[in-house]
Formats: sequence, C-alpha cells, structure tokens
Amino acid sequence: MTSSAAAFPYFPGVRLLHSPGPSNVPKAVLDAMTKQPMDMGDPRVDACVDACESGLKKLLKTQAADVFFYAANGHGAWEAMIVNLLAPGQKVLIPGTGHFSESWAIMAEAMGAIVVRTPFHEGYPIDPDAVAQILRADTQHEIVAVFTVHTDTASSTTSDIPALRRAIDATGHPALFVVDVVASLGAIPFDMDQWGVNAVIGASQKGLMVPPGVGFCVADARAMQVCEKNPAPRFYWDWLRRRKGPSYSRFCGTAPQNLLFGMEAAFELLAREGVETVYARHRALAGAVRAAVQSWSQAGNLDFLCKVPSARSDSVTAIVVKPGIDPELIRKTAREKFQVMVAGGLGPFAGRVFRIGHLGDLNPAMILGCIAGVEAAMQSLGIEVGDRGVRSAVEYLSKDAG
Repeated sequence: MTSSAAAFPYFPGVRLLHSPGPSNVPKAVLDAMTKQPMDMGDPRVDACVDACESGLKKLLKTQAADVFFYAANGHGAWEAMIVNLLAPGQKVLIPGTGHFSESWAIMAEAMGAIVVRTPFHEGYPIDPDAVAQILRADTQHEIVAVFTVHTDTASSTTSDIPALRRAIDATGHPALFVVDVVASLGAIPFDMDQWGVNAVIGASQKGLMVPPGVGFCVADARAMQVCEKNPAPRFYWDWLRRRKGPSYSRFCGTAPQNLLFGMEAAFELLAREGVETVYARHRALAGAVRAAVQSWSQAGNLDFLCKVPSARSDSVTAIVVKPGIDPELIRKTAREKFQVMVAGGLGPFAGRVFRIGHLGDLNPAMILGCIAGVEAAMQSLGIEVGDRGVRSAVEYLSKDAG
C-alpha cells in the first residue's frame, strides 16, 4: 500500500462536492477532456476556440465584444484586466464587497494603480449611492474604471449591476464599468450589452462546470479604445497581441486544448438545457439551501452572512456561526463522516463562516444530500439546529416543482 493510500483510505460511493468552485464537473465535460491534444495547426483547434468564444458571448449576451482566453485562474484574469486598462499611477474605483473586491484592489495597488474604495458593510451589497458620490467628487475624471465584483463568493452577496450602471450614468463620469462574473456567470442572468458593462472577467471552474485553468476577459469597443491608448508595459496579458488570429496568437503560445475541449462541451450542455432553465434550476436549489439555513437558524447558533434576502447569491450561501462554534470542525465532520464537502470562510470570514456551494452541474437530489450531510454533521457535534432543515428544503423544492 502506498503512503497516500494509507493517508487517504477508500470510501464507497461519491463524495459530494459543494464548494462554490471548483464545482461539480459533468461526465460529458470530463469525457471531452480525455481527447488527444492536436497539432497547433490543426483547424479543429481554432474551431474549438471559436466555439468557446461563441458560447461565452451568448451567455454574456454580447454581440461585438472581444473575447480573450488565458491559461489562468480568475486571479490571472484580474491581472489581465488591470494591465490592459490601467497604467501605473492611474486611478480605479473598486467598491467594497468583502474579500474578493479587496483582493482585486490589493493586486491593482501592487501593479502601481491608485485604488479608491467604497466602504464594505458586512452582509450588504454594494451601495450605488456610494459609487456615485465618489465619481461626482472626481471632477477631473482621473478614475479610469470601476472594478465591480458581481457575486462575492466569500460573503455570498450579489450586487445589482444595472443599478450600479444607472448610478455611474447619473454622474456623467466616463469611467469604464468592469464586472467580475467569476461566481455569477452561468448561475444568474447577465446581459453585458443591455446593462452597459464595458468589460468582464471570469473563469472556468464555477458556473461553467469546467476544472480550473481557463480565465477570460471580454471587452467592448470602449474598453478596447482605452487598452489601445494605455502605455502600461505588458506582453503575455496584452489584448492587442491576442486579438483575432489563430489559437497560437490568441493564447500567446500553446492553448490549453483539453480544458477548451471541456469548455466547448460545457457550453453545449448549457445550450441543451436552455439558459433560462439553468437559471431557474439555480434559483430553486439556492432556495432549498436558504430554506434549510432559515430552519437551522431558529436555534440561534447560526445565520445568513448576507443580511439582504434579495442580495443572497444563487451560487453560494455563506453561513456565519455563533462564537464558540468551529466552522472548520463542521466542515471536517461533514467531509469525513458524511462525505459532503463544503467550503470554509475566506479573508475576514475565516473561522467564522462555512459556505454551501449550489452552482454548476447540480440537481435537487444532490442538494438534498448536501443539506442532509451538513445537518447530520452539526447534530453529531451537538450543535443545536433542530431537525427540520432537510424537511424545509424538501418542502421548498416540492412547492417550487408545483
């Protein structure tokens, strides 16, 4: 027996994955990824990249924007957005949403940008008035862009993108409107053109149901104009070098073919299900989790981190526990005793929160299994949460199906 086999013994069945990313990968995607890679000059490679670009544009609802894929995670796509739109010393407004807005801000500062922040209020989405106030005060129009996280995975809070666009427009400020859709795309509707979003960043491992490894930026004509005038030095991330051309040019080298094979298959699955059906499924599964959490919260030992019901994410639910309760022990028990993997708290929420992911390739049976495993873990640890969490989720799904 190998040392790893001794450390990680076999367990029967399937260990349910309910992190908010990586998410569950469909078999059709896994199968597509087993194909033999091709010569870079094989026309099927370019056809696959074209299919992925087309699928992404349809999901984002954009007609003419340019798509740039990277062999990177979401953080790589953040850096690509920064270096293409901002030169050192230029200003960017990053509204506070918690861990991920702050992480993006720290990265921008590390690359020489001057970051203006709105305050983060735990449990609440971005305040459009706070964004408007800062832009009105910027009478010299030094702020180049507003970098916005649509769904902050750490806090499970989703902000109102159309409301933020209206707030920006009301000021008359020319700043670009840039949105991080890493945790929202494929789980809730997004309309890049209709909502007036100039650029987005995202990644493969959440609602797109593909393993980590492909990040992307999508930029409209205004964003491309800013990119063309931006003097910041760049090479690998440069949109201008990657624009159009064969796959070798579009990836600044060899494309991650097998991940792209999987992504093409994932877009086919989304199209077969129908995106409106996909969104309805996510609403239902999220509602079931929220019904369970609401039931568990009656005992006073845990609650929703997001305080605004309408802002609670359809991708993930962050659950804050009462002081003295260890969320990491809940996770460990759920994983090792009940074969359910949920996520922990990030950044300011570490040691205070556990998170249930409910996005991607999931169905009601899977979400009920997750809820049952988490409820059983808490009960086995003596944490009072009642015994109606699963029942509440079942009732919600039964009513939703009716």
